[in-house]
Amino acid sequence: MTLPLQTLRVLDLTEGAAESCGRLLADLGAEVLRVEPPGGSPGRRDAVGFALRNANKLGITLDLTTAAGRDEVLRRARHADILLESFSADEAATLRLTPEDLLAADPALVVVSVTDFGRTGPWADRVATEDVLAAAGGVLSRSGMPGGTPLLPPSGLVDQTVGVHAAWAALVAYVKRVRTGVGEHVDVSAFEAVVHGFDPGFGAQGSAAAGRSESFPRDRPNAANFYPVFPCADGHVRICLLARRQWRAMFAWLGEPAEFADPRYDAIPARFAASDRLNPLIAALFAGKTREELTLEGSRRGVPVGGMLTVAEVLAAEHLRSTGTLVDAEIADGLRATVPTGYLSIDGERVGLRVRAPRPGEHDDLPLPAARPAPDLGLAPQEPGERPLAGLRVLDLGVIVFGAELGRAFADQGADVVKIENAAFPDGLRQTRNGGGMNASFAWGGRNKRGLGLDLRSAEGKELFRRLVAEADLVTANFKPGTLESLGLSHADLVEINPRIVVSDSSAFGARGPWRTRMGYGPLVRASCGVSALWQDPGTGDFCDGSTVYPDHVAGQVAAVAALAVLIGRGASGPGRSIEIAQADTAVMALGPTLARASLDPAASGPEGNRRSGVAPAGVYPCAGDDEWCVVVVRDDADWGRLAAATGLPDDDDLRTLAGRLERRDELEKRLGEWTAERTPDEVAEVLAAVGVPAAGMLRLPDELTHPQLVARDSFHEMSHPLLRRPVPAAARVARFSQIPDSPLRPAPLAGEHTREIARTRWGLADEEIERLVREGVLQPADAG
Repeated sequence: MTLPLQTLRVLDLTEGAAESCGRLLADLGAEVLRVEPPGGSPGRRDAVGFALRNANKLGITLDLTTAAGRDEVLRRARHADILLESFSADEAATLRLTPEDLLAADPALVVVSVTDFGRTGPWADRVATEDVLAAAGGVLSRSGMPGGTPLLPPSGLVDQTVGVHAAWAALVAYVKRVRTGVGEHVDVSAFEAVVHGFDPGFGAQGSAAAGRSESFPRDRPNAANFYPVFPCADGHVRICLLARRQWRAMFAWLGEPAEFADPRYDAIPARFAASDRLNPLIAALFAGKTREELTLEGSRRGVPVGGMLTVAEVLAAEHLRSTGTLVDAEIADGLRATVPTGYLSIDGERVGLRVRAPRPGEHDDLPLPAARPAPDLGLAPQEPGERPLAGLRVLDLGVIVFGAELGRAFADQGADVVKIENAAFPDGLRQTRNGGGMNASFAWGGRNKRGLGLDLRSAEGKELFRRLVAEADLVTANFKPGTLESLGLSHADLVEINPRIVVSDSSAFGARGPWRTRMGYGPLVRASCGVSALWQDPGTGDFCDGSTVYPDHVAGQVAAVAALAVLIGRGASGPGRSIEIAQADTAVMALGPTLARASLDPAASGPEGNRRSGVAPAGVYPCAGDDEWCVVVVRDDADWGRLAAATGLPDDDDLRTLAGRLERRDELEKRLGEWTAERTPDEVAEVLAAVGVPAAGMLRLPDELTHPQLVARDSFHEMSHPLLRRPVPAAARVARFSQIPDSPLRPAPLAGEHTREIARTRWGLADEEIERLVREGVLQPADAG
């Protein structure tokens, strides 16, 4: 198989979560050369995690503290397209490998810096871990039961977000370099990636948002009714009643109880308000049936139902095995485990794990490659300061959060993205509490796009769409499997019109395997892939993932990375390709290390909660104030010494090793909690940041807008829309670029808003013909009635 990025060269100097950026690029075919210090990366202490983040890479060792090591890095950088690094500012300055140094040595290089809080701002020198980023990034404040201790999300989800966002930013900068001949510095803040990319409070929300309060509760929201979980004969199931037709099907399944016959229950808010009466009826119906019986009956009736699978059940799932999502493989020398292969398929073939992670220095004898190639992407040259994807034409059939994110990623970077909708099947993201106007969720997800109302089920509508395809680069969709084929608009159909067209088609569980016919939403994906089981409070048994939209946002970004990679690989003269992404694979990839460890040791398959393995003390601690919390993580013995000195905790000899701290973990957790309880979250973070210990307070969503680091980095811009009562904050950018401008914030289109404009300019239709098509419902402009 020809992988799309096979001519791309990447020099990878990262550690930790940032390594997953290089892994994703390597999966897509890039030659990624991982540079480690002599003896290997300190990250190798986590053998499984390191192996999965560095699969498909080559590996060399260099001592960057020496002149020879530095010179070799610069020599290799001059033959690379992208250099990835995660040095602290002090490390980079000491090594004389700052972004400025690297670009001075090679002005055409793309340098991607992935750091905890970004290269600028008052928090630039602070350190974080995945759990600290969950607290600082607004994830923790929406997890856990009201009145209780907030619950950390499963390991891997936050780190995944950082790596995927870095990969997208890197490829955008690469396209800019190819079109301008000028390099770029990309400053990726892991903190901002989580704020804007994991499940943004000021970004596209799931359909259930129409039933939630428009205000931000101070306590964690009671999310049990958003996507409720019910016990059944062999475990638990979750349901998602979002569309009217789904509720009517559930109503019939319940035997049409008279108390819910009122049409007002067709709306999500009314059902949420009546959950104390409705949910017991559903619970009684489900109690004696198995997960499989309920899932199949739900699919038959059109009610989205999914079983809550444990990690052990995920590892044994026939669907994940038959589709190649999970395989047994060697991931490092002598280390075999059950692991996810990758995120996607191209032209029907799985793209992902090919080669185990390299041994330290395994490719030290690798010769210097030939001069950096000068690819032709088929896009006109640009001057620095233009948006890199200008000139690309995207036909956006996507819906809800995934579809919004994928299309917006391209629109923000200059592509002409036309969102195509049929009035008979409106995008669920447009739902509002009062049934009219524009909600902020659609305004966020639809910005910078144009709107076309078109009936693709009519013969004339299909023909007009095909005429757009003839001049397009990318078609995106995320309907249930088989929908594009049933419309005659599959990739196989469209390449007959335009051999260079790229089609990205996504669904919850993919077009193959036993789960392909299941109804799919993010909450059901989490349930089926083990995320929900791991996002469970070990003490109470409560499932605490109800208020998150994961994996929709991240999966949309994965699709954007894949689509842009395929467009890069297509170049000026290559053929188009078909991309398939099962959102379940995004969730499974995030849990890769957890699944691998559980395959090696089944005892490691339960939810950790806030008591993470392999570190101590570490977790969520109370702070002074009303429902105030912080996260503190002692990564190693050095962190412990600094923490003890800053807090007055005993620095006994036995506590200077991890084994000793684990032995006395209960005592240390209690004493650290007593220390944090006397201080505000900001005070805890300030004290510990001063000594280099990862810590952050639990940030609530409204407080993101005044956070000093986000304010200093101008992370939010104000976005207006004529149909919104007031301007709303919106993400300013995916990363801070040295020359690429921030995205504009053009208002999201009304359904069909640009229909007449597109009919005139892209199809060349006369006004009389346009009006005939409007009368017949083929074209559906916003003002059609």
